[in-house]
Amino acid sequence: MPKILVVDDEKSIRNTLQDILEYEKYEVSLAEDGPEALEKLQEGPFDVILCDIKMPGMDGISLLERIREEDPDATVVMISGHGTIDTAVEAIKKGAYDFISKPLDLNRLLITIRNAMDKSKLVTETRVLKRKVNKTYEMIGESGAIKDIKAMIERVAPTDARIFITGDNGTGKELVARWLHELSNRARGPFIEVNCAAIPSELIESELFGHEKGSFTSAIKQKKGNFELASGGTIFLDEIGDMSLAAQAKVLRTLQENKITRVGGEKEINVDVRVVAATNKNIQKEIEEGRFREDLYHRLSVILIHVPSLSERKEDIPLLAGHFLEQVLGEQSMPPKQFTEGSLEELKKIHWTGNVRELRNVVERLAILCDREITAADVRQYARPLNPVRNN
Repeated sequence: MPKILVVDDEKSIRNTLQDILEYEKYEVSLAEDGPEALEKLQEGPFDVILCDIKMPGMDGISLLERIREEDPDATVVMISGHGTIDTAVEAIKKGAYDFISKPLDLNRLLITIRNAMDKSKLVTETRVLKRKVNKTYEMIGESGAIKDIKAMIERVAPTDARIFITGDNGTGKELVARWLHELSNRARGPFIEVNCAAIPSELIESELFGHEKGSFTSAIKQKKGNFELASGGTIFLDEIGDMSLAAQAKVLRTLQENKITRVGGEKEINVDVRVVAATNKNIQKEIEEGRFREDLYHRLSVILIHVPSLSERKEDIPLLAGHFLEQVLGEQSMPPKQFTEGSLEELKKIHWTGNVRELRNVVERLAILCDREITAADVRQYARPLNPVRNN
């Protein structure tokens, strides 16, 4: 049941609002002044706070400031029988959701509360989603290699230096790129990921730089490219080793001039983008064999980060397995399960060709197929999908 705090020094108004709001199925708490309201707020959060402005001692504006200091997301509706335009403007500037004059129009009050509830719900949902996103992209591990990567990310993220990430498939190169963005001064801007290996060579330039209407057969309208969409944020060029030489030349020009030109267009468009690139290929070999431009590599590789394979940090496997198990159980709404010491040792013996991505898939399989305790025998039976499972 939604909770509302009513703060007013007039007992009759407090009681009237309580009767009305409880009839509307709200849970109501009452406070006759600012100090009592602050005590109530210590007991737990409220979905909406209705606060009178003119009260003895601490007035409503001062209480609003205190509330916002302690909870910037609090939804406060100010009410007053002595309201003026200046008072309303001051209240809104200090963070109030709305201002209602006395005598109260009950219809307007109820509509305002419903709208404030929607806003409060959206704020809560956004906060939960952000926590989920941050948890999804959390860097798990205490090995020396992972500690070095975390330290490097913290050092270079606040800069605009271009980053070149190397590592095998499934090691977590995208995770590194996302944390570079999250810890950067561009975190409020977009993070645009481009999988260069998944885009046909004839479309890569359109994807990266956009195109004008009619520039080719299927270009039925103008389209912004990923560099333009990422302006003010970060663009992550994943598997850049698979990019065509023609597209590489255009990317190089963009890095040199901070400008792009759409396919079929002539106008130059300024872009403010941080570039993070990654590949699973031996980039030096690609350069030697003429498949990757050396000048582009030098433009991209201001900072080099290598993500080790799982076999190079086996001590992290128990932490990763536990993290993935908790994640899977939450996503699938499954009852609690846990690994035994023996099962974790078995996981450490496996050569993970798919690295962290493969480990995550195996943990999900074990969570689905095993009982509350995942044993060494379970790992031996289910961790190798290419081995036939024998039914007793």
